[in-house]
Amino acid sequence: MPSQFINAKENLVTEAIDGLLRAAPDRLARLDGYPHIKVVTQRNVDKSKVALISGGGSGHEPAHAGFVGPGLLTAAVCGEVFASPSVEAVLAAILAVTGPNGCLLIVKNYTGDRLNFGLAAERARALGKRVSMVVVADDIALPDLPQPRGVAGTLFVHKIAGAYAEQGYDLATVTAVAEAVVARVLSIGMSLDTCTVPGSPKEQRLADGEAELGLGIHGEPGVERIAFESAAQAVQITTDRLAAKLEDGQEYIALINNLGGATPLEMSVIANELARSAIGDRIKGVIGPAPMMTSLDMRGFSISLLPATEAEQLSLAAPVAAAAWPGLTPFTTPVVQPLPAGMEPATFTASADPATRALFEKACAILIAEEAALNALDAKQGDGDTGSTLATAARTMQASLDQLPFADTAALFTAVGQQLSQSMGGSSGVLLAIFFSAAGDAARGGADAISALRAGLARIQAVGGAELGDRTMVDALSPALEMLDKSVDAAAIAARAGAEATARMTRAKAGRAAYVSADQLNGVPDPGAEAVARLLAGLAD
Repeated sequence: MPSQFINAKENLVTEAIDGLLRAAPDRLARLDGYPHIKVVTQRNVDKSKVALISGGGSGHEPAHAGFVGPGLLTAAVCGEVFASPSVEAVLAAILAVTGPNGCLLIVKNYTGDRLNFGLAAERARALGKRVSMVVVADDIALPDLPQPRGVAGTLFVHKIAGAYAEQGYDLATVTAVAEAVVARVLSIGMSLDTCTVPGSPKEQRLADGEAELGLGIHGEPGVERIAFESAAQAVQITTDRLAAKLEDGQEYIALINNLGGATPLEMSVIANELARSAIGDRIKGVIGPAPMMTSLDMRGFSISLLPATEAEQLSLAAPVAAAAWPGLTPFTTPVVQPLPAGMEPATFTASADPATRALFEKACAILIAEEAALNALDAKQGDGDTGSTLATAARTMQASLDQLPFADTAALFTAVGQQLSQSMGGSSGVLLAIFFSAAGDAARGGADAISALRAGLARIQAVGGAELGDRTMVDALSPALEMLDKSVDAAAIAARAGAEATARMTRAKAGRAAYVSADQLNGVPDPGAEAVARLLAGLAD
């Protein structure tokens, strides 16, 4: 069965190009040569300027067609997925966009690209065109390789040479600028998975917990497999390899490239770790993080560094219309502004009650231990974060135990409500914050602890609208509180019965599960109700 949003692999590249052109009709066009000639050009080429042409196999989107536009590429020559374009396609691009001032071919260092672009350049020269070519070989993963691969550092060449061409410099100058960048740019990548080539089964090369260092952009194996631990470890390993190549005292511009399958959230973590790495203080500007030269859906990243001169930095910062270019921004420390007036946390006088503190410590430990199980349960009907949400709150509570007023029930409930409002996300965090805040109000009014908790339940039902039978945590919490004055054991039994009852409810009337079909809910307990049941069972033990 198909596992990708494609029609037929034979038409994939041409359909993708046309999709790109439909969204940029005023800027881009293509040559009429499908399916053999797949060339994207600027809509209105200024032939008085040096033309820049790049390309290669498809599957690296937005490279290369996404970077066609004034100040970047004049044309991009697209091959099939991971296959070099033909000599005829490259020649067609040269003849279509090259004026009297000539063109520069920017080629990544792969045999097919070098041969096809090189032969096309010779044929174009024979037809009277002025053509020069640079070959980018920025990959440092294989230090002893005489011909390093060309990877994401190629984008530095596109942008800097493109800026010079846009300003009207001649072919010799644009070529020299490109060659200067090629000589100094460094790149290395890492991935947690291979890519899925359309029409082919995915190669399962990496085991769980493994990462591959120094892999190319065509799914080829990396130079080394490592045990993956964290984003911090991944960035440290890649920056250590880069650091060995850096010049003492030199500052750099970094390009942080998503290889296609990493989420924006992960890429922001990568950027943060790069800033905190041993070379972070030497990075003065950053491009990305963004998908710029991908490897289909590969879940990885690459980091490219360039010791850019002031003129090169100005070229990198020059605005362009191509939406795929992220722009150059300073790489600085986060700006932190104070909280507005009225947001200062309330203060409580810490007080001791060993039994109550022990109860809290145990509750926190239970919720942390159940994190993975509750996430797995929530993933069947929601967004898979119930366990993490509760565990995050529990860890925050653990860190603040020394500041809590355990001997004052009203103040304790209020303090817990405030902590939860700050540390828990989502609707469950809000509801539990309301629950404990309302319980604190009731306790200040003279209610005992159990009555105060029941008042908290009534408040969240009023605010959230959930009733018994609506398939929420109320289905476990309400019967548990009714039995809590008898014993914790009795409350735990009632909570377990309530949680199991939610597994027989095939329609949720509140919460995210209300959007889930009955067949997905059948037999699966509500994760909030299950969390209440597991918490009370642990406390009863």
